[in-house]
Amino acid sequence: MTKSIILQRLSATVQFILGFLIGISLIVGVTGSMVFVYYKKMSTLPKKPDFPIASTESIPNNTESATTIEPLESNTTEDVEEAEIITEEAEVEPEVEPELPDSAYYATVTWPQGLSLRAEPDLNSGRVGGIEFESKIIILEDSVDGKWQRVRLPWSQQEGWVKGGNTERNSY
Repeated sequence: MTKSIILQRLSATVQFILGFLIGISLIVGVTGSMVFVYYKKMSTLPKKPDFPIASTESIPNNTESATTIEPLESNTTEDVEEAEIITEEAEVEPEVEPELPDSAYYATVTWPQGLSLRAEPDLNSGRVGGIEFESKIIILEDSVDGKWQRVRLPWSQQEGWVKGGNTERNSY
């Protein structure tokens, strides 16, 4: 064998090995960067949920309020008279607070993270809702052991149980 044939074969072998190593390193690099991006995205904490502000002013009225429909500009007097009749009929009824049982009272949530509303007075009971910090709620009764309170949410009339000691009685 001549020297040039040996050098050609050696060169081809080195090229094959280098090509193989470069290909493997590209596959590993791309896969590693994809794994990094995936874990980076999955490790960020989700946004804290926003509960609607619950105050006595935002208690929705259960009765449907009449809406007025004003006609577009028109040259006829019939449309104007009809619009006046509609606006006269649409009266807003004042909000009426629901009557409370004798032992019930209004309270404010004092636990900074808010409270979990549960179906039964037990930590293992299913969660049926949540109450935001500083929300005004109605305390209906205390459990026999005093560790739980049955509450009603004024904005939805939903009832459930919360851990006792996380509310402060209001003066009214």
